[in-house]
Amino acid sequence: MEIVTDWRDLPERLRGAAVAIGAFDGVHRGHQAVIGRARAAADRLGAPLAVVSFDPHPRRWFQPEAAPFRLMTPGQMARALDALGVETLYLLPFDADMAAMSDEAFAREVLSDGLGIAHAAVGFDFTYGMGRTGSAEGLRRQGETMGFGVTVVDRVDDGDGLKLSSSGVREALKAGDMPRAAAILGRPFAIEGQVVHGDKRGRTIGIPTANIRMGDYMRPAYGVYATRTRLPDGRVIDGVANLGVRPMFEIDQPLLEVWLFDFDEDLYGQTLETELVAFLRGEMTFDGLDALKVQIRADADAARAALS
Repeated sequence: MEIVTDWRDLPERLRGAAVAIGAFDGVHRGHQAVIGRARAAADRLGAPLAVVSFDPHPRRWFQPEAAPFRLMTPGQMARALDALGVETLYLLPFDADMAAMSDEAFAREVLSDGLGIAHAAVGFDFTYGMGRTGSAEGLRRQGETMGFGVTVVDRVDDGDGLKLSSSGVREALKAGDMPRAAAILGRPFAIEGQVVHGDKRGRTIGIPTANIRMGDYMRPAYGVYATRTRLPDGRVIDGVANLGVRPMFEIDQPLLEVWLFDFDEDLYGQTLETELVAFLRGEMTFDGLDALKVQIRADADAARAALS
């Protein structure tokens, strides 16, 4: 999959796609339905399949002080879209120029003149343009005058009434309900980041951890998780992790601290992706290191059982 970071002066080979448009944070099953409708249009028109999204997320641009909320990094988004057969990701900069565009200007300058789209698929609640004046139906009307078709996708929910939305994922993560989050996403929720140096206390008790800062990820329930971690070389290692601020040895910013089972290699500076498969317990305080070690061993046994 090719990633394109502008809409201006594109070669013809990068124009003319059928696109799905949206923030697509999480690329959950509701997003996948929109992408599926774009794929149907691409097949019908003989056009490439593409996604139009934005970096940073528009919410971060308009609310720079908002609490962390992202469900994935741009790299994770790209891999999820590639797995769905998307050929091009237009990851457009959401900056002052983009924020100031009217809905008509966005449709004409970005979608029509810039990307030369053949068709757009959007969710029923899609908005765009300065002041969010544009709507899904408005884009349909603009497409009629600018020469591209538009499919508006109705809200999609699971047959059991599960809300397939980014907000639904965040609600599940906040509650530590990892099966519900995975059911909405279509895969386990995962945190990707570079391994950083910590206080190395885990090594002193025989439990070395790979520490990853949370950055702009939404904060799931703090506590202990059964995990699966993908290494840069593709190996997947089971483990157990603490996510939070460690009330016994408190830190300023939350960390994901992953103990990889039966593994002893230097990972500092490498980028890992860790799936939070099951929530085991909330954060706790202990009377001392001996009590902490006993609990960590119990957590490891629980994690192995959850992952078996």
